[in-house]
Amino acid sequence: MGRRTTPVLTLTNAVLRPAARSRRDPDRAWARAVNAAQREAGVEADKSDQDWIEEFRFLLNCVAEVPSLTPIGWISSLNDAQQRLVTRLRVRRLHHTHPEIGAEPIERPIFVVGLPRTATTLAHRILAMAPGHRGPLRWEMACPDLPVDPDTERQRVKLAEKANVVTKWAPDFDIVHPVEATKAEESILLLPQGMYHVLYHSPMPRYQRWLAERDAAPDYQYLKEVLQVLQHGRDRRRWVLKNPLDLAQMATIKRVFPDATFVWTHRDPITVMGSLCSLIDLSYSLFLKHIDRAAIGRLALEVMTETVESGRSWRQNHRESIIDVPYHRLNADPDRYVPELYQKLGATWSAADAAHLADALARPVTDRRHEYTIRQFDLTEDQIEAAFGDYLKWVVTLNS
Repeated sequence: MGRRTTPVLTLTNAVLRPAARSRRDPDRAWARAVNAAQREAGVEADKSDQDWIEEFRFLLNCVAEVPSLTPIGWISSLNDAQQRLVTRLRVRRLHHTHPEIGAEPIERPIFVVGLPRTATTLAHRILAMAPGHRGPLRWEMACPDLPVDPDTERQRVKLAEKANVVTKWAPDFDIVHPVEATKAEESILLLPQGMYHVLYHSPMPRYQRWLAERDAAPDYQYLKEVLQVLQHGRDRRRWVLKNPLDLAQMATIKRVFPDATFVWTHRDPITVMGSLCSLIDLSYSLFLKHIDRAAIGRLALEVMTETVESGRSWRQNHRESIIDVPYHRLNADPDRYVPELYQKLGATWSAADAAHLADALARPVTDRRHEYTIRQFDLTEDQIEAAFGDYLKWVVTLNS
């Protein structure tokens, strides 16, 4: 696995080095960011925002502790937290100004879950394109709002496109997970806290321990409030959401969305682990000066086995809420299996859906720059199989 970043990354880190000195006092840096967020949103934070603000203060302190953090790693984490607060303040103002938004029903939402790299993106985007469905679009999540005029929408789409600078630093991101402003995207863009901060930003053991004890219900309540904003004044359609790590939060999600259905994609975890470790390695290349690939292997195996075990434990008593989607069956015969999935979801398969599926399948297969082996991350097949227990055998049974 060779160099995965461009000289532009090195140059950007050099330019940001003076600004990154704010990392020395993360509390002060966050206080300034909170003030800036309030000015940008035109809304003052109130008591209802204090837990949110405090949790991001804690997160940024954990980020600041990372030994080999790059200037980009610090500045992007700080900016991300600030923009998430801007969005929260705007959403709260909309709910306050238009209290009827809170009455918008989010009915029978579909959550696509499963280990990363198990075709969750394919399933999400195909389901979200159905006439009676919709997913949150990348540009909408950047600025949740009530319906706007076409010119404003075009401007916001352009801003969302310009904000995607990561491919200038690491072009492989366009292969691993291409992002388009006008396509449905992962809901981690709206969920404030989560293991994605650890897997895709930097290793933070203290944050990881805190997260394990935290109740994520407020995050999903906020997600619901954003969906209500995006639905208000528009045609009501069934929401299709995707975050692979929601697999560990199905019980919490059901508390907020009682009639939710989960589409759980399954794939051989040995294959998944190599791909996931490669994705983490690529993400860390932006945030860290030095990458420990053996540590990535250990982290990925720990988090993914815990996530699957949590999902399987909840599944035992809630099978009616879960639709299993075997990766290899979906990949081998999508023209048969995707319509079957629609039927299980109570959705109607149409000619438009068939065209969307054909379009998705006709896209070029990604090239081989996203190559990986588990050995590069100090993992073995026996080690992975032992860690996942009988899940591997169960996946084989599903795919047969």
